[in-house]
Order: sequence, then C-alpha cells, then structure tokens
Amino acid sequence: MVWNEPYLETCCRSALHRLRVAGRVGRPPAMKDGPCLARLAGMGLCRERADGWFEITAAGVERHRSEILKQAEAAPA
Repeated sequence: MVWNEPYLETCCRSALHRLRVAGRVGRPPAMKDGPCLARLAGMGLCRERADGWFEITAAGVERHRSEILKQAEAAPA
C-alpha cells in the first residue's frame, strides 16, 4: 500500500473536523483557522463559497471519516 495523501497538521485536522461539524452552515474565513481552511481548500477538502465562507467537500467528508473518525474509534474507552 502506498501513502499518497498529504499530511494534515494537527491544526488542519481540527479545522477539518470543525467544518464537518458545521455542516452546511460552513466556517467564516476570518477565524484563527483561516490559514488552515485555505490550505484545505487547496487540497480539495473544502471550498470557499461565493459568500466567502468555507464548506466541506465530499473529499473532505471522506478524509474526515478515514483520518479523524478512525482515530476516535481507536481511542481507549
């Protein structure tokens, strides 16, 4: 198996999780995670809407499922 996904820094993983939780409402660009949102958009994991807010894409939902939820499932109870 070959790893072909770019590494997500902890801050970007957190921003991706916040995008997933925000759902269709999205996240505004002027928050502390603005640079991460721009990076995630460059990776296709979210997109900037016409109103300037960011929302998660299908690729972002999949990355969240495979990377973030996988970690949550593996955490000890």
